[in-house]
Amino acid sequence: MSRVWLFDLDNTLHDASHAAFGHTSRAMNAYMVDELGMEPTEAAGLRDHYWSRYGATLLGLVRHHGVKAAHFLAQTHLHPGLEDRLRMSHHDRAALKRLRGRKYVLTNAPRDYTMRVLNTLRLADLFDGVISIEDMSMFGQLRPKPDARMFRYIAAKLKVKPSDCVLVEDMLENQKAARGLGMCTAWMQRYLEGRYRGHLRGGTSGGSNAGFRSREVGVHPCPSPRYVCAKIRSLQQLLTLE
Repeated sequence: MSRVWLFDLDNTLHDASHAAFGHTSRAMNAYMVDELGMEPTEAAGLRDHYWSRYGATLLGLVRHHGVKAAHFLAQTHLHPGLEDRLRMSHHDRAALKRLRGRKYVLTNAPRDYTMRVLNTLRLADLFDGVISIEDMSMFGQLRPKPDARMFRYIAAKLKVKPSDCVLVEDMLENQKAARGLGMCTAWMQRYLEGRYRGHLRGGTSGGSNAGFRSREVGVHPCPSPRYVCAKIRSLQQLLTLE
């Protein structure tokens, strides 16, 4: 069976540190101040606490403050002018076209924001589907990454074994959970240190599981945990791992 590729969105397919993360952070703090009556410093600290504890600020707000997920996601991902800030490598777009197997976007971001990014960067047609946070509910409970139950559920929905899947993304917590189920993992490091200087909107610029095990593509400064099967700095490098 051909591989099923599960691609994170932010800081994997595009430079979200440049385009979105600062805006999202400020919007989340403002939401907690305006909707929950918190002081700015309290909101910032609690947001970080929930991120560390649950893997997503939203889960803490839903569980402990009665926040409605849809309202929170809509208000914190408005991102005026987002399209003008988006950038990625056009070589990555070409690599996605060549990559064999089914390809899905798997993101904790809301669908509207995800589609804005994919459409602006001309990536939407390269994927077989998009799995956003709205699709990550089980038995009435949100289960976004890094919840292992969600990874198992996604594989079942796609009618594949976890070992047939490759998770490509920048967050190690998510890779650890996926690898624990037998998925292969590729750690995207292009944007980790905020040094990417690519082009806006993707303009021009100058196998088997055993094939992934302990494989390093290129030389990178960050060490690989045992649950990372491959380290990459571009999607082109995935072509050597098919």
